Amino acid sequence: MDHHPHPIAKADFIEGIAKGMAVLESFDTERQRLNATQAAERAGLTRAAARRHLLTLAHLGYLDTDGSHYWLSAKVLRFSGSYLSSARLPRLLQPTLNRLAAQSRESFSAVVLDGDEVVIVARSAASGGQRLMPYGLHLGARLPAHATSTGRVLLAGHSRTALSAWLKGRELRRLTPLTTVEPKKLRMVIERVRQDDFCVASEEHELGVHALAIPLRNMRGQTVAALNVVAAPDRLAPEAMRQDLLPLLLDAARELRPLL
Repeated sequence: MDHHPHPIAKADFIEGIAKGMAVLESFDTERQRLNATQAAERAGLTRAAARRHLLTLAHLGYLDTDGSHYWLSAKVLRFSGSYLSSARLPRLLQPTLNRLAAQSRESFSAVVLDGDEVVIVARSAASGGQRLMPYGLHLGARLPAHATSTGRVLLAGHSRTALSAWLKGRELRRLTPLTTVEPKKLRMVIERVRQDDFCVASEEHELGVHALAIPLRNMRGQTVAALNVVAAPDRLAPEAMRQDLLPLLLDAARELRPLL
């Protein structure tokens, strides 16, 4: 995480919680099992401190261990489950996603930005038809913002100054041979998204995956989420997309706007 949405006074900041969370956040899809040395490196702690945090988290049930390596336990899902059942945004969006899937037989997701990643907060797979849902696109899945249609739409919602701050010193990982990894080129892509007010990303995050995304804005004009559809390339050809999928998404965005 590289942003602090709610600044607090230094006296109110509990260092121990921050370090424990940093250790917990060290586990991701790339590194699912970590030892104390690896966790220390990822969380920016000494090995001794990381070891104590790992032992504590395992004692509390948030990690499992074989004595040397640690991995997340099912208990961490308690937080995501509570969020998805109680948070306002997923509850508001889910009926619309279900309707879109029923209308078009495509797969839809609603996504928010969290640092350098986007997080899927609601999704609806197509019932019958193409069922094009790539591996890993589940609720709570985190994807790199620079390589996804939703990430680019959400970044286009930033001011140019805020986008420059987001890009500064950031390494844009190459995920496929088609991923945009040059900051200048990504800035141009996002500028185009700003003008079009939609984004198509083809095979930049995963080969074989093509997606179209639009912003979801509230009545104040703020982009609060992105809505996307994963579809076959022929469905995202300019003519077919403008005739079929884009109007469907834009109608949904207009319908949702007063609720957001």
